[in-house]
Amino acid sequence: MATQPSGGGGGGGGAVETSGGGGEPATLEEAYTINVVPSELFLKFRRELQGLRVGINLEFFNYEVNDYEAKLVLKPSTTDRKWRFMYRPLHADLQLLSKKIPLTKYLNLQVGIGHSFHLNATGWKWKVSTSLGGDGVSQIRNKTKISFFPGFDLRIGWRAEYILPEIHGGMGTGEPTFNMNYGRLNASIDRIEAILTS
Repeated sequence: MATQPSGGGGGGGGAVETSGGGGEPATLEEAYTINVVPSELFLKFRRELQGLRVGINLEFFNYEVNDYEAKLVLKPSTTDRKWRFMYRPLHADLQLLSKKIPLTKYLNLQVGIGHSFHLNATGWKWKVSTSLGGDGVSQIRNKTKISFFPGFDLRIGWRAEYILPEIHGGMGTGEPTFNMNYGRLNASIDRIEAILTS
């Protein structure tokens, strides 16, 4: 699923409520939205060479301005890979990134060092990320991998922001005896990656 290029709301606003005295119940269209048009499309070519995985990534995003980027990626082919080397020719920069290091059950740390040929500068960066976000734990980001046949995989990055439904009420408190919040769900497919491996 960190800042997402596609943006998107969620959080606590906009829940639809009805009370026992009167309002119209929320329709499914108002309470639940699902966007199946991805904001990012990746085409990845991978090849295994002597214990290393060499990849070429073509990335397309921000349809309004047709942004694109190419990356050359080199990393160990073992499942426990600890580093990743990346070169972006359009930006003329090199990066060496560590794997995501678990800090807690939900938090990961990643560090890296890089050099920009345009700026003639070298620096380092770090990032703490999580699969949870938004309002507390009301947002989930995940990736689902589908293998169609050997050498071709599809990886779908999706996000769901939700507020769980709740029923509440009271007596002698000035509140309705029965009140219901129908909750809210905003789900979207943010990224589709087609991965070709030889």
